[in-house]
Amino acid sequence: MLRKPLGTGLVLSVALLGATSAIAQQRVLTFNTDTSDPAPKAAFEALIADFEAEYPDIDVQTNLFDHEGYKTAIRNFLTADSPDLANWYAGNRMKPFVDAGQFVDVSDVWADNDLNAQLASAESAMTIDGKQWGVPYTYYQWGMYYNKAVYDQVGAKVPETYEDFVANCKLFKDAGIDCLTTGTSAMWPAAGLFDYFDLRTNGYDFHMQLTAGEIPWTDERVRNTFAEWNKLVEPGYITANAAAIDWQDAAALLSQGKAANYVMGNFAVATFKDGGMTDDTLGFFPFPTINPDVARAEDAPTDTVHIPAGAKNPEDAKTFLAFLARPDVQTKLNAALGQLPVNNESTVDEADPFLSQGFEMLSTASGLAQFFDRDAPAEMAASGMEGFQEFMAYPANLEDILNRLESDRQRIYK
Repeated sequence: MLRKPLGTGLVLSVALLGATSAIAQQRVLTFNTDTSDPAPKAAFEALIADFEAEYPDIDVQTNLFDHEGYKTAIRNFLTADSPDLANWYAGNRMKPFVDAGQFVDVSDVWADNDLNAQLASAESAMTIDGKQWGVPYTYYQWGMYYNKAVYDQVGAKVPETYEDFVANCKLFKDAGIDCLTTGTSAMWPAAGLFDYFDLRTNGYDFHMQLTAGEIPWTDERVRNTFAEWNKLVEPGYITANAAAIDWQDAAALLSQGKAANYVMGNFAVATFKDGGMTDDTLGFFPFPTINPDVARAEDAPTDTVHIPAGAKNPEDAKTFLAFLARPDVQTKLNAALGQLPVNNESTVDEADPFLSQGFEMLSTASGLAQFFDRDAPAEMAASGMEGFQEFMAYPANLEDILNRLESDRQRIYK
């Protein structure tokens, strides 16, 4: 753990004594964070410098953790030595800390700063028991990336509905092209597929109840989700050896024109471009509508900042959250991160078509899921992803998979 040093020291002169007095009047705000990679680290250093320039009576001291260590450390420091601020994640990942009384209700920050409107797309992911428990500052979109050249090759049009998408798949299969590619050797890409089939079939509320363990996996509505997925599995429209390759291998299939579509997060754009694609040959559209009666919700893993219940300076911590939520602050922060601001009054680089489309898509979504392995407990997420991977290889095993997941649900959510 790295710590920004305090600027105090022994002084002798009157001038230095005066400076020391000024420093002594500063109020300290401690911030525990895992933004340790170079780009996030630099982005947060700039953010904190801007905050301290605007609030010179507040000195933000950061305790920097690596990602994996932070997941364990937060469970310790929230009970033993709370900072004033801590970063974490939205949705079900923050729920255990809210239920345990370890995060402060910051609904007043939201109400006083019009955040219910400006952060509307993430409000449901930040709300438990009708209250908001932190401020989201960045996310990125998931959706359908596609190869424009192979669409032109087979005469396919960008689909608006899932029915249109399935019809396109026959065109691609007849041309010897995988309609949908994925690489699930690490399993998590299969979770992205499940999320979208369930969000589009049953909607956001159902999906969140399912990942929270409140709905049996043997529920008929879950079977409906897999029935829609199977419209791509049984005809062989998905890359045949998906379980044996990783997500970058599948990205290469899209770049090489051997596959037409890929459900993936926006971080994959760099990989597609490394494979030779450009803004002229790579396209993006939201996952198509399956059930027109459910509102459009999206997968958008969202990073957040919270005030621990044991914070010693909660008032200045709320000032920091209000600052972090501002559109101009989120615009600058996310330009440095290369991701999307959550505040819908922020702006993104219009020259980047994927950031522009993602910003519009997420800003107008009815709800944001956080991704299956964030929304479900770790053990359930692992079990689910194994089942999703197995389903794509052996769809006839569906009943066994669902019964196994239901047995796991009853054990894990006790």
